[in-house]
Amino acid sequence: FIDAARALPKMPKGELPAQAIAVELYREGGVRTVEVGTLMFGGAAQHELVRIALPRRVYTASHVDWVIETAERVAARLGEIRGYRIVEEPPVLRHFTAKLAPL
Repeated sequence: FIDAARALPKMPKGELPAQAIAVELYREGGVRTVEVGTLMFGGAAQHELVRIALPRRVYTASHVDWVIETAERVAARLGEIRGYRIVEEPPVLRHFTAKLAPL
């Protein structure tokens, strides 16, 4: 897990810091993650986390190295990362199909 609230301490929860980091990991290196925070749980969110899961026996050491290198590149530019706002959301499970816009 990446603690997005700690990584982006000045970004308010309403700007979806965990989602912002998840987006940057994907943009930077195609690393797929999941936001576990305000987008997923709304006002009930207790944390702003980004979950990185690697199925065992599927990925090689070079895959794991790629994830680490991608995370390092994103971490080097945390000050440039901007949040997102929800443009459209379904009544349930919004983290699956909500439409977001960068701030």
